[in-house]
Amino acid sequence: MTTENDAETNDGFDDAYTDLPPWETGRPQSEIVRLAEQGKISGDVLDVGCGTGENALYLADRGHDVIGVDASSTAIDRATEKGQNRGLDAAFRVGDALRLSNLDRQFDTVIDSGLFHVFSDAERPIFVDGLRSRLHQGGKYHMLCFSDREPGTWGPRRVSRDGIKETFTGEWTVDEIQPIQFELNVESGGVQAWRATVTRK
Repeated sequence: MTTENDAETNDGFDDAYTDLPPWETGRPQSEIVRLAEQGKISGDVLDVGCGTGENALYLADRGHDVIGVDASSTAIDRATEKGQNRGLDAAFRVGDALRLSNLDRQFDTVIDSGLFHVFSDAERPIFVDGLRSRLHQGGKYHMLCFSDREPGTWGPRRVSRDGIKETFTGEWTVDEIQPIQFELNVESGGVQAWRATVTRK
């Protein structure tokens, strides 16, 4: 999935992995585990913005056919190595989340742990259009993102409940938006976040 334009942006994302980025906890997010245990993650899965692959590898271990995509080649290399070391059959690719249509297949479920909140207002519809092209009709998109309930200014842009609803209209149904704790490797342990589930009509 890597293109020349993707390669131009990889260095910026790779910089985050010079040290241990706060979102790398060495385990899957509890909310992803909860969704899986409740049977809400089904079929073939795309993990968009997969980082070093903990969520994707957890789902692969549960028997899902999983592809993880991230703009950081460093993160993808680490995810691939983890999969090989654990004997798990998950595929990882360097790619731009705003060019999901470059993928050559569709999925039953897409998970997003900490990606949506990096998009500008102008980028959100581009991402959603690509997402629609990769999800089967009736497929689910599960998203964890920073919430506007989190005080202060540290970290990425905050996302509002209304902002999620306004982004997913037309060919989408917003099934639920729940307040959660997004787990980080920081002293507080995490931040206020939203878990949203959206269905492609």
